[in-house]
Amino acid sequence: MIYGYIRVSTDKQTVENQRFEINNFCKVLNLKIDKWIEETISGNMAVEKRKLGLLLRKLSKEDILICSEISRLGRNLMMIMSILNMCMEKDIQVWTIKDNYRLGNDINSKVLAFAFGLSAEIERNLISQRTREALARKRNEGVILGRPKGSRSLKLKLSGKENKIKAMLQDGYSISNIARRMKVSRSTASSYIQKMGWQ
Repeated sequence: MIYGYIRVSTDKQTVENQRFEINNFCKVLNLKIDKWIEETISGNMAVEKRKLGLLLRKLSKEDILICSEISRLGRNLMMIMSILNMCMEKDIQVWTIKDNYRLGNDINSKVLAFAFGLSAEIERNLISQRTREALARKRNEGVILGRPKGSRSLKLKLSGKENKIKAMLQDGYSISNIARRMKVSRSTASSYIQKMGWQ
């Protein structure tokens, strides 16, 4: 079986870019994804607590796991190495598109797995370090960072959906139900309804 694995860190990110990359890759090789696994979760989360962990337990010999890049598997070197090692032990292939990586059970694959994992972690650390340095520089220049204390975001998640929400309230929908339908948290829905003076 061929599995397509997609992971994003937050619900503000879209899975569509990764899906597009994997589909294009499969089209070129005349492959078909048998099953998609998508999750919105931090790569720092232990693999056992992710859908990926459940998938890895189910995968069997000669299955193929395809993802857009190796950093989708995890956010640090040890986690990536652990996942790749588990796959190698079960004779599962892992293919990544951007890295152009094919995991087998040979020594070259093991060396490449280490190199890719290390480079991905170094890149993330450099980005994080540059961000911290830029913020420190701004603070030293007297720039006030973040939203001013006590202010609220002018653009609310539910702006423009007033009529729908009002209609649901009139029909007796609970705040939890409204939140689910509007794809926001219960606290966001509750705050918005209170702000509009509907409760």
